[in-house]
Amino acid sequence: MSRISRTLMLVLISACASTVLASAQAASSQTEVGNSTQASSSPVAYVYVSSYGSTANQVYGYSAAANGSLTAIPGSPFPDNIGSLAVNGAWLFGVQAGTSGGQVIESYAIASNGVLNYKTQTTVNDSGGGATYLYLDHTGSSLYADYYTTNNDYLAYSIDQSTGGLNFVNLLAGGPPNNGPVSFVGNNQFAYSSSCYHFGPSIYGVQRASDGSLSYLNINPPYPTPPSAGDFYCPWSAAADPTTHLAVAMQPLTSNWGSAGPYQLASYTVDSAGNLTTSSTYLNMPKVLVGGVINYTMSPNGKYLAVAGSSGLQMFRFNGANPITHMTGLLTKDAVYEVFWDNANHLYAVTQSTGKLYVFSVTSSGVKQAPGSPYSIPNAQYLIVLPKT
Repeated sequence: MSRISRTLMLVLISACASTVLASAQAASSQTEVGNSTQASSSPVAYVYVSSYGSTANQVYGYSAAANGSLTAIPGSPFPDNIGSLAVNGAWLFGVQAGTSGGQVIESYAIASNGVLNYKTQTTVNDSGGGATYLYLDHTGSSLYADYYTTNNDYLAYSIDQSTGGLNFVNLLAGGPPNNGPVSFVGNNQFAYSSSCYHFGPSIYGVQRASDGSLSYLNINPPYPTPPSAGDFYCPWSAAADPTTHLAVAMQPLTSNWGSAGPYQLASYTVDSAGNLTTSSTYLNMPKVLVGGVINYTMSPNGKYLAVAGSSGLQMFRFNGANPITHMTGLLTKDAVYEVFWDNANHLYAVTQSTGKLYVFSVTSSGVKQAPGSPYSIPNAQYLIVLPKT
C-alpha cells in the first residue's frame, strides 16, 4: 500500500469517525469506564488515546489492571490538543494537532498516578510539511519524528529527562516515500521499515549512533519469490523482535499492479552489519485476513505479532527466522489503526471509524478480550501505552 493510498484511507476513516459518532456515545464513554472493573493500586500500564474532532481535542488516559480492565486516570480526558503520541518512563510527547500542521511537539510530565502535566514545547526543525509520527529508541533517550514532505525526513532529538525539552540532533533527509516509523531491533543500533510508493518495493534500514543520530544503511534485502512469474511483492512497514529478527508485511501484486492475493507475512534476520536475509517463500508465508494492512507490532517477548488493518485485527505467532504461523482469526472486524503492547501480555488496539479502544489478553493458550473491552472514545485518533511492570 502506498503512502498516498494509506493517507487517503486514514482521511476517510477520520471523516467517518467525526460524522458517525453521536453525542450519546460521548456520554457512554464515561459510563463504560466507570463501570469497568477497577484497576489495582499498582497498574501494569498507563494507556493514552488522543481524540480530536469538531468539538474538543482531548487525551483519554487509563490505568490498566493485571486482568486488562481499564479505569480512567484522575482528570481524564485531559484538554490537550495533540495527535501522534510517544512515551518513555517519565514523559509523554505529542504532535500538536490542528492549525499547527505538525510543526510543534509538546512535552508532558507523567505523574505517578498517570496524570499528564504540560511542561514545554519544541518547534520542529523542518519546513514544508508536518511531523506525522513520534517514536523512541529502546532506551527512551532519543525521540524521532517522521516529517512528511517532499523529502520525507527523519528528525532526531535528545530528551532532557529533567525538563522534557527536546534538543535537535540531526535531520536525515530524502527518506522513503511512505515516511513510516522505523522499528529498532534488540541491539538498538539498527532499525527498519519498508514502502511501496508508486509500486516500487523498498525495504530500508537506518543506523543509530551513540548520540541518537540516524544514517542510512546501504543494504539490498532479498524478496521472497512471488506466486507467479511477473508478480512481485509490495512491502509495508516492519516490526522487530527483541533480538535480530523482523516481520515484514507484503502484498503480492501482478505485473500490472493488480492484487495477486491477500497480504502475507515474511520474516527476516539481521546480521552484525545490518544486512537482511530471509527464508520466507510464497508457500510458507501466512496470509492475513485484515484486508489492507495499516499497522503491526511485536510483543515484548517476541512471541506474538499483532496485525491491524482495514478489515480487523489478527494475531500470529512469531518464530524468529522460521516462518510466522497463524494463531487466531479476526479478533474484531472494525478497521484498526494502531496497536501497542504492555509488558503484562495485553494488547491494546484503537479504531478511528468506530471510536473504540480494545484490550486483549494474549497467552500461549489463546487470546481473549479483557473485562470491559471495548471502551468508547469519541473521535479516537492515536494510541500509546506506557508499561509499568
